Amino acid sequence: MHAHHHAPLSRPEAPSAPDPEQLARARTFAEFYPLYLAEHRQPLTRKLHFTGSTLALICLFFLVFTANPWWLLAAVICGYGFAWVAHFVVEHNRPATFKRPLFSLMGDWVMWWQMLTHRL
Repeated sequence: MHAHHHAPLSRPEAPSAPDPEQLARARTFAEFYPLYLAEHRQPLTRKLHFTGSTLALICLFFLVFTANPWWLLAAVICGYGFAWVAHFVVEHNRPATFKRPLFSLMGDWVMWWQMLTHRL
């Protein structure tokens, strides 16, 4: 019998901090995401993003089930509040939201999923 060895899941590696203009020039999400990860190099930054995004999801759950619009405001505050603290206090950079809002939002959720599934 042969034992099958599976290669461990590879974790995306973040390059060094990108030139801020590189984020603006990325034409596709595939080009953008490695640069996005480079703006989120510190483990604490990623943890703060994960926490804020998770709390935002919980707020959106309450919004759906209570129809109280204040939960939408809470979701935005949680999501952006934790992320912006991470960027300004931990990474000392400007959030990618200011450069590429849609790709940045997509990056937040891809990173959240990769963290949740232990791929990052």
